[in-house]
Amino acid sequence: MSLLSSIVCPECGGNFEPHVPQTICEKCLSPLLCHYDLGRAREEVDRETLAQRGRGLWRWAELLPVGNPSHRYSLGEGDTPMLETPNLAEQLGLDELYLKDESSNPSGSFKARGMAVAVSRAFELGLREFVIPTAGNAGGALAVYAVRAGATAHIFMPDDAPDVHRMEIEATGIKIEFVDGLLDFAGRAAAEAGVKHGWFNMATFKEPYRVEGKKIMGYELLEAFGWEYPDVILYPTGGGTGLVGMWKAFDEAEALGWVSGTRPRMITVQAEGCAPVVRALRDGTERVTPWEGAVTSAQGLRVPSVFADRIILRAVRESNGVGVSVSERDIYQAQTDLAEHEGILACLEGAATLAGLKQLLASGQIDSSERILLFNTGTGLKSLL
Repeated sequence: MSLLSSIVCPECGGNFEPHVPQTICEKCLSPLLCHYDLGRAREEVDRETLAQRGRGLWRWAELLPVGNPSHRYSLGEGDTPMLETPNLAEQLGLDELYLKDESSNPSGSFKARGMAVAVSRAFELGLREFVIPTAGNAGGALAVYAVRAGATAHIFMPDDAPDVHRMEIEATGIKIEFVDGLLDFAGRAAAEAGVKHGWFNMATFKEPYRVEGKKIMGYELLEAFGWEYPDVILYPTGGGTGLVGMWKAFDEAEALGWVSGTRPRMITVQAEGCAPVVRALRDGTERVTPWEGAVTSAQGLRVPSVFADRIILRAVRESNGVGVSVSERDIYQAQTDLAEHEGILACLEGAATLAGLKQLLASGQIDSSERILLFNTGTGLKSLL
């Protein structure tokens, strides 16, 4: 059922064989992106039919890269709720404020979407042993899907990672290799081990399939809004897979004739202690430079180096969006506000989007009449343990 047609480098336009394992474009040092036969999809795939299928990420199978249904491993990911937040909207003087809540995904975060597709496609291509660097949630997601598929995973994690993430991974029986340093150090260690032992690297944007799982968030939000765009999306940005995935979904949905109109402004939200993308947007640079001395309690935002920087910056700029960095104090206050006013126990990364919204409302960069969407990318339970 998959209409995958090619894998392409977004920088040089180079085409890569879609039915063998692929990693990155070595010429451009760029991520690769999956392309689909959207002309055929426009004739054969009906969005109303998709809506009537069983719930979950795999109902979008034609627009995902896994062809063999027996290799579509699932733990119930996708179709997360789109929540109205009327109490916060009233408090902030807003007409429409929504939150896409990813906390109900397996392993408690949106990482499950990407890993479900990446593990499934890798397994379909004959790969059985994976490696990944992680700040926490991506490792937990790889662990559960690797176990589900009967594969082997090797997980490299900064040695100061919260205990809850260690416990989650170790509960699956998968061992962790702890690294002295931040995620970029773990990334180098994982890459070296992968080359040495022949393990397939599942690091952010080092393979072309995780972003495909994340893009389904874009389809789901369009469906929830009656195939109309919101005005503004605030997204917590670490590696940027979700932001890139949604922008890709918008490209595809427009080509399919499913949506039209003005795309939302994409607002990238980062922590003040680690804001490399926000800095690049502010300074007008074409590349994101590594952030020195990254510090934030929001582990998913503590990403000093961004591999997909060119794609992320293009998406934000094309949308007329901006970047905003928020303080630790404001992140924790926003987490409290979501819990006390809406009953939503958001992760710190998700809470950062509310903190960013408050800042942009105060500066006049978001108008109270706009339809605004926040993303909570995981459960706040992990930050309480």
